[in-house]
Parts: sequence; C-alpha cells; structure tokens
Amino acid sequence: MERIEKDSLGSLPVPAEVYYGIQTVRALNNFPITGHKLQPAMIRALGLVKKACAQANMEAGLLAEDIGRAVVQAADEVAAGRFNDQFPVDPIQGGAGTSINMNANEVIANRALEILGRPRGRYDVVHPNTHVNMSQSTNDVIPTAFRIALLDMLGPAADALEGLAASFARKADEFAGILKVGRTHLQDAVPMYLGQEFGAYARVTRRHAERLRAASAALAVVNLGATAVGTGLNAPPEYARRAVELLREWTGHPLEQAEDLVDAT
Repeated sequence: MERIEKDSLGSLPVPAEVYYGIQTVRALNNFPITGHKLQPAMIRALGLVKKACAQANMEAGLLAEDIGRAVVQAADEVAAGRFNDQFPVDPIQGGAGTSINMNANEVIANRALEILGRPRGRYDVVHPNTHVNMSQSTNDVIPTAFRIALLDMLGPAADALEGLAASFARKADEFAGILKVGRTHLQDAVPMYLGQEFGAYARVTRRHAERLRAASAALAVVNLGATAVGTGLNAPPEYARRAVELLREWTGHPLEQAEDLVDAT
C-alpha cells in the first residue's frame, strides 16, 4: 500500500505504513552514499530540539495549542527512541543536513496527525515545515542537535578512557621492575622498564579524557534561533531564549545561546 505525497518538485509514492514522507524518499534516492543510519543519540537530540521548539512556539503564541501539543508529544516519542526505524536517511548527504531535518519533521508531523486522529500525509492539518519546523532552519537545528548528541556521548567516552588509564597505571606498577629494550623507528634502541612504557600509556590516555571533557564547554554553546544565516529571521527572540532554556532543563547540559549567531552559524 502507498500514499501519494506532493512537494514543490512534484509527486511521489510513499509506503503507507511509514511515518516519513516525500522529502525523505527523495533523500533515499539522491544520497545512497554510506549505507549507514543516524546514531540513536542524534535521533534523540533531534526529538528534543523539535519538542523544545514546538513548546516555545506555543508559549510565544505562534503555534496553535492543539497542533502544538500533538507535535510536542510526537517529538517526545521520537526522543524516546520509538521511531528510530523511521530515520533511514544516510548521514552523509548534500546540504548541511537538510534531509535529516526533513526526515525528523515528516516523522513528527505524521505522528502528530495520528495523535489528532488524522491520516498520515494530511499536511494541510499538520505540515512538516509550517508547524514542526516553525521558527527553525536546518542550519540551526542540525548543529544544535549534533552538539547535544556529542555532549551525551562525550561523558561516557571520557569515563571509559579514564578507566583504561587506570588499568594502564596498575600495569605500570606491576611491570615496574621488568627491563626491556626500547624501540625507535622499528629498531631496538636503548633499555627501559616496561612499567615506564605503561605509565606513559596511562598518562596519554588520561590526557585524552581531559581533552574530551574540556571540549564540552565549547559544545554547550548552540546557535538555535539563528535560522538560516544567523540573523534569526522568522524566529522571535523570546522563542529562541525559551527553546534553549527548555533544552538546558531536559538534557542536563549547560546549554547557552551563542553571543554572535552569524558567527555560530
């Protein structure tokens, strides 16, 4: 079974059972590059960004309450991982992530339609761009979602590196008295202790963990509200401030809006 969807380029059949729409189908045809799928952390972050934007748009009086509540619920379900299988777009694609953004917009719009008791594809009721992407652009949604996803992943990665460093340090103590030949340029060079070698492994691994944690501060600065080129056109300042505030609360990360949105975009 199929449904027919239309966009500015024409019409295409879309499998009736899926939540994504015509823009995602076009992306699947245009960008079959790596065969990989989006990381669940990125899908979660996209859901949270869309949820925050819908809530902020409602509070600003821009998005009707009935549609807004349905979009918020749908985006929350995306963030919870319920629709991970509905994100088939390749992570590598033309543009700055437009196909990823539209995949999210379509899934959320069609799920919102379902919540409202309407069939999928009734974009005259809930539209992927008009409603789900309200006050947004790919150029602020995708960088913000990427940063949230990276922040979610950096902590566990740094923890794992520190655990590895601790293991190296224990081995350094264990091997402290074992003499070996140090090597340079794939040749035997001068004597050293095996414990010294493992001690160096411990220090470099711990240093990498520290660098990951240090990167978190820069990643916490987001450009949500910048829209396409950083001017914030079509995104009221109160909406942007509220969306970032909500994301800070929901993610637990110290997110803040960039001081210069053109620079950040």
